[in-house]
Amino acid sequence: MEITRLQPAGLVRSPAFSHVAVVPAGATTIYVGGQNGVDESGTVVSHDAAEQSVRAVENAATALEAAGASLADVVQWTVHLTAGVDLAAAYGAIAPLIAGPAAPPLVSAAVVVGLGVPGALIEVSAIAAVLPA
Repeated sequence: MEITRLQPAGLVRSPAFSHVAVVPAGATTIYVGGQNGVDESGTVVSHDAAEQSVRAVENAATALEAAGASLADVVQWTVHLTAGVDLAAAYGAIAPLIAGPAAPPLVSAAVVVGLGVPGALIEVSAIAAVLPA
């Protein structure tokens, strides 16, 4: 039993993301709500997009660990970046963290006017699946 990530012929091929994921029956699905680049008190860690991005993914990793999963179990990431953020710096900082052990996860990204946390430049959410032992 395994999670299959596909990059079908006829669609753009990227080392950064897959297009389709098939999670077999019996897997536990874990949903991680939006995580920003904030510390445990909710304070934005930096005005730097790359630093906020790394912390947001680290916060997602903490949430996943609480549910018995890890970054390697993420099937899909959703990334929201505020308008004007250096996309290359932000995504470049987290790309190695969110890449899966095999084919890459699915990634959806959007540029937004603002986020709910004042000063936040990025928010990530994730869907993970853990196969039975």
